[in-house]
Amino acid sequence: MLKPADPGPPPPERPVGELVQELIEDGKDYARAEIGLYKAIAAAKAKALAFPAALFVIAFVCALAAVTALAVGIVVALAKFIGPLAAGFIAMLLFIGIAGGLGWYGYERLRREL
Repeated sequence: MLKPADPGPPPPERPVGELVQELIEDGKDYARAEIGLYKAIAAAKAKALAFPAALFVIAFVCALAAVTALAVGIVVALAKFIGPLAAGFIAMLLFIGIAGGLGWYGYERLRREL
């Protein structure tokens, strides 16, 4: 039967300070990797949202143009009956009323939800 080989003297234990330093460095590397991952995810999402966001901005500008055209049309239509200054004033009151109503409704919904 063979005798087991003599393992020799046990390896010297590493100092606690060295182990703690290695642990801290490993933790820093892990944190950097996690931050890099989250940055990559955020960049990918931002890139994916860039085109739809541009489309929403264009749609918003078109909606503003439509509301402006509607306001001008109302003023022109009313100007035939009551004059341009009064027509402008009545159209302003109409759109302020609409904006105020929508703002009030949004505020109430927000207050109810929160």
